Amino acid sequence: MTELAGKVALVTGGSRGIGAAIARRLARTGAAVALTYLRDADAAQRVARQIEADGGRVLVIQADNADPEAVTGAVARTVGELGRIDILVNNAAIFAAGPLDETTLDQVDRTLAVNVRAAFLAAQAAARHMTEGGRIITIGTCLAERVPGPGTTLYSMSKAALTGLTKGLARDLGPRGITATVVHPGPIHTDMNPEGSPTAAFQRSLTALGRYGTAEEIATTVAHLASDAARYITGTAIAVDGGFAA
Repeated sequence: MTELAGKVALVTGGSRGIGAAIARRLARTGAAVALTYLRDADAAQRVARQIEADGGRVLVIQADNADPEAVTGAVARTVGELGRIDILVNNAAIFAAGPLDETTLDQVDRTLAVNVRAAFLAAQAAARHMTEGGRIITIGTCLAERVPGPGTTLYSMSKAALTGLTKGLARDLGPRGITATVVHPGPIHTDMNPEGSPTAAFQRSLTALGRYGTAEEIATTVAHLASDAARYITGTAIAVDGGFAA
């Protein structure tokens, strides 16, 4: 598959789970891929080795999404070392959950910094280098569309903000031929939310299909949105949630 040949993608939080699946899929479709990680260098290098084994080109960048300079620096390194940036996938995020009364100011600040501010800054920095056909794809959550129980107010708020970000980016960048979309995954089997967890049965029951999704199903949607076939899709949210929000 060479649909993205000649393109360069940056995937934040690309060392595991959904981010790793996206990085691998974009590379298999022909793109050179930069991926960021926070702490687990070994995991990031495993993803990089998989991409290289398949004949792909990859750049690994350590970056904390809570640090504005690290966010914009990742974009700069991508452009500097891979020559350009055509696709930005804002995937890195943290999950904050717990009783509303126990949520601290530090939790609020860090969650908004990582989940919202970093996505804005990365998009702003990447857009300066993108040409016509550029893609900004942000990973949200089904909990931005439907909150079925208590305990996720902060997380849901942070992810819901990404829909507004996406709509604004679509208007700002549309005249330049750059699109912006947000993908809202449902319950996805990853190491952070395994389908064998104590809450898995409840999560499955909230979907119309009665099952967890896979990281590869999210990656397939992202690869489509990154392709020329999706050039008329912008300013919208795409739910890949098994009917969670139905």
